[in-house]
Amino acid sequence: MESSKIERALLSVSDKTGLVEFAKGLAAAGVELFSTGGTRSALESAGLAVRDVAEYTGSPEMMDGRVKTLHPKVHGGILCRHDHSGDQQSLRDHGIARFELVVVNLYPFSQTVAKPGTAYAEAIENIDIGGPSMVRSAAKNHQYVTIASSPDQYPAILEAIRTTGATSLELRKELAAAAFAHTADYDTAIAKYFADQLDPCGDFPATIRLKLQRAEPLRYGENPHQCAALYKLSTAGPHSVVNAEQLHGKELSYNNLLDLDAALGVARSLPSPGVAVLKHNNPCGAASAKTLGEAMEKAWAGDPVSAFGSILGFNVPVDAAAAECLAEPGKFVEAIIAPDYTAEAVEILTTKPKWKANVRLMKCGTIEPGKASLQLRAIDGGYLAQSADDLDDDEGTWQVVTETKPTAEQLADLRFAWAVCRHVKSNAIVLAKDQMLLGAGAGQMSRVDSVEIAITKAGDRVTGSSLASDAFFPFDDSIHRAAAAGVAAFIQPGGSKNDADVIAACNKHGLPMVFTGCRHFRH
Repeated sequence: MESSKIERALLSVSDKTGLVEFAKGLAAAGVELFSTGGTRSALESAGLAVRDVAEYTGSPEMMDGRVKTLHPKVHGGILCRHDHSGDQQSLRDHGIARFELVVVNLYPFSQTVAKPGTAYAEAIENIDIGGPSMVRSAAKNHQYVTIASSPDQYPAILEAIRTTGATSLELRKELAAAAFAHTADYDTAIAKYFADQLDPCGDFPATIRLKLQRAEPLRYGENPHQCAALYKLSTAGPHSVVNAEQLHGKELSYNNLLDLDAALGVARSLPSPGVAVLKHNNPCGAASAKTLGEAMEKAWAGDPVSAFGSILGFNVPVDAAAAECLAEPGKFVEAIIAPDYTAEAVEILTTKPKWKANVRLMKCGTIEPGKASLQLRAIDGGYLAQSADDLDDDEGTWQVVTETKPTAEQLADLRFAWAVCRHVKSNAIVLAKDQMLLGAGAGQMSRVDSVEIAITKAGDRVTGSSLASDAFFPFDDSIHRAAAAGVAAFIQPGGSKNDADVIAACNKHGLPMVFTGCRHFRH
């Protein structure tokens, strides 16, 4: 059956956005309105003729509204098959009216429990029973019945009724799919609430339920032969990459999004004003300075060859000086993420450089501190869960373990190098001086290879630099190599069985070393 004239609608909603306008449109099209409780009151206050569901069923609302639509005269009218003679005879035998349109959305459970201090009893009373039953009944019977579970759907439904007096099967299928997703999300929120109340594992419940909404399809994945899309968590913060506002440039790619997220993470870790230059998910440049323009110059100079075609992250709004630096000949940037941009910066970045038409400018708002929120990572057949490694280190636990103590300037550089190091893929080695990344060794199977790469990247600038290692040195070979190159101070977690040999190597060269007691592997 393609369509059935909509003659009767049942309306019972918590979210009354657009309700009165929708109901007026239905009434104007000759649709008879049935409703309950607060919904009926809202419609009657707007001057609409509404039939009370309790009067229709002959059963009054009871138990403070807990029971009002759980009745055969409601669900029979929704679930009946319009071309089934037995169903139609049942309607006649029991005086049941047929509902061709059901307009229902649910008690605001998620909004209720999200409020600080919500009492358990209040949460329980916001678990809807009759609403999901009507939504599911109508969605199941979408061959004949139209289900509206969101105010966003009202215009399309009303337009169809005005045009043909009915809705198409295609539209009813779309609305049914949305309705089942609506009740699934609702039950997921309730299940999570109970898990949070009862699960002894705290941050790692027995079951994790995710609500992901497709934000946009992507042209392709990491490579052109891979399909891809961006999905957004319902709990995504306002200052994340997925919620950032794109001010300029062509559409984002899969790799852009990965690098923008990494760039934002590095920028968040830097002293302000700070800039991070990312390439393939690793920082190839990073700097902090008194002005953003100076920080931008230093960050780019860290590894100008790798910086070509990079992704940038800022922890303060991009100003004209930083933009002018990026607009210089020979520089090319794929995308930038920052809290905001001055009008002058936007003007420069979108008019001066050769790549002006395509650069993606992403505005994320205030840079928020880390929250150690739950982080999921897909593996074949499952997911790994952990708390994100984004909290500041407690410097109160740091120890100078060598005879030589770091100077104030060295300590500042060690702190900077340590902040950057946690964002470099393991095995990670970072060299820094004057709040500037000079060289990074990333993703090597041997820590001594990472040391060699960082020294090569730093070149002549290595003299007097400070070295950070994301995990302990298993042997003293890296210390001797770094000291020979001119490294002046070290910071690392400590914890190797050969710590004594590593410390002795530093003492032999008269160089300071700090143990943090905290490892920052990034695989």
